[in-house]
Amino acid sequence: MDYKTAGVNIEAGEALVDSIKPFVKATRTPGVLNEIGLFGGFFDARFPGLEHPVLVASADGVGTKLKVAVMAGVHDTVGQCLVNHCVNDILACGARPQFFLDYFATGKLESGVARDVIKGMAQACTENGCALLGGETAEMPSIYADGDYDVAGTIVGVVDKSKILNGSRVKDGDVLIGLPSSGLHTNGYSLARAALFPSYSVDQHIDELGTTVGKALLAVHRSYLNVISPLLDADLVNGLSHITGGGIVGNTSRILRDGLELDIAWGSWTIPPIFRLIQEAGSISDEEMRHVFNLGVGMILVVDPANADNVLALLDSERPFVVGRVASHQ
Repeated sequence: MDYKTAGVNIEAGEALVDSIKPFVKATRTPGVLNEIGLFGGFFDARFPGLEHPVLVASADGVGTKLKVAVMAGVHDTVGQCLVNHCVNDILACGARPQFFLDYFATGKLESGVARDVIKGMAQACTENGCALLGGETAEMPSIYADGDYDVAGTIVGVVDKSKILNGSRVKDGDVLIGLPSSGLHTNGYSLARAALFPSYSVDQHIDELGTTVGKALLAVHRSYLNVISPLLDADLVNGLSHITGGGIVGNTSRILRDGLELDIAWGSWTIPPIFRLIQEAGSISDEEMRHVFNLGVGMILVVDPANADNVLALLDSERPFVVGRVASHQ
């Protein structure tokens, strides 16, 4: 016996690393101190523009959105989703991304699939000014079935200590301003698949969606970094909530101090058609939809009422809308 007959192809893994080197190199930023291939990635920890730099780290995956990618045979978008999700998570703390590490695991390494996924990661890293510093590719035939794979990522960013967003500035009367999502982003896919795929196929065109079911579900999770950064620089934001699993209430409640609650105006924005399709196909209650999905709200900015009109004007091209307000607990 040898490793290859046991299901692990070392040579294919090495060939994959060689094939992705140009994508990784394109993400290089001034802080990167080495090329890909060593046992670790080196990043210069000097941040001369910050008075008291604080590192902020987060790790995540994209869940069963991968199942839709496999069904549709489209793999570059999930890599973008992974990076953008992680960027938004640390952005919600006020941090800007510095570098990203990925983990790609599969039952049998299909080089074209892995290459597309990592190419998508590299594209998103470039768009977010973030270096793809390294990663791991694992071929595990006893864990994953052929054709299946999983991805996860870890991101590290930096914020000046005085600029950290941790909910301490959020207060009664603050306005909740929503930014549109591009779709489900990376949450709720187990419920969405259970609701949709008994009745629809991934390549089925739906007039209401203006595209196929698969393309609507695989829409890239938006990054809000470049949109929100100028507002952070101008000190116009008291808090940020990235709307992922748990929905609007579950996520935004995380940045509320004791004595505060959310007053959500549920009818104040138009819910995108993909969510209506899921709800109708699965006969899902409004309460469950609100608990699971973002319902078209990808990020919420918590701003002082005196700044709300200015923030809405500055975000005008992004089609912002008022989601509700922060209130004192009754």
